[in-house]
Amino acid sequence: MSKVKQLEGKGRLAGKVAVITGGAGGCGAAASRLFAAEGARVVIIDLNGDAAVKLATQIIADGGQALGVGADVSQAVQVREAVARGLAEFGPADVLFNHAGTLIVKPFLDVQEHEWDWLLAVNVKSMYLVTQAVLPQMLAKGSGSIVCTSSISAQYATPGEVVYNASKGACQMFARAIAVEFRDRGIRCNAVAPGFIRTPHGEREMRDLQAMGVDASEEAISQQQGRLCEPEEVARAALFLASDEASFVSGAQLFVDNCFSAV
Repeated sequence: MSKVKQLEGKGRLAGKVAVITGGAGGCGAAASRLFAAEGARVVIIDLNGDAAVKLATQIIADGGQALGVGADVSQAVQVREAVARGLAEFGPADVLFNHAGTLIVKPFLDVQEHEWDWLLAVNVKSMYLVTQAVLPQMLAKGSGSIVCTSSISAQYATPGEVVYNASKGACQMFARAIAVEFRDRGIRCNAVAPGFIRTPHGEREMRDLQAMGVDASEEAISQQQGRLCEPEEVARAALFLASDEASFVSGAQLFVDNCFSAV
């Protein structure tokens, strides 16, 4: 695990406040570390509050600035409280990374209504709640960058992932629509769309798909995208979209899939 003080940060987020949901594990944790290394004051919001606090403590020990907050981002009251804590600690947000998400791998006809509701709440409703809570801070400043974690699943369907595929399609269009509505008020919004990733989330997806008879072995995935994506690679893509280096990029979906979507 790279430490903030060991990373060769270029200050691409210097002086900025970044809110990251799902920021304590996998790609979210990689983004929390990287954004801090690039100079951001990072508000790490995660369902696992202990993990969020622990990661924030590590970032601070390594010379960065971070705050860990536990919250269920599918619940409006908890979202408002978490965002308010970030505002009180660091001031208004410049960057929002809507990364929190989960998945269900299950034959469509076996999916229960409560499972559909749960996954859409975590993957889609959370973007609405968090963005609605953070966006006014950006509008007051006249600028801001929002990044949402979509997936290759937004465009490439997989057996057993109807609910997940639908949620990521919604994520892609959410990012586009926010970009269009708020372009003339200084707000950019983009989606990052990873392929299969070497994280607990990604590895569980691979196991569950194989249990359904879908060939999602690492060997099979390597034939589609060369190898598994590393969480730091997703974080770097999100950093680009969040930073001023992407000042004329908005409404885009950036695939991080090593040609999966190109062939």
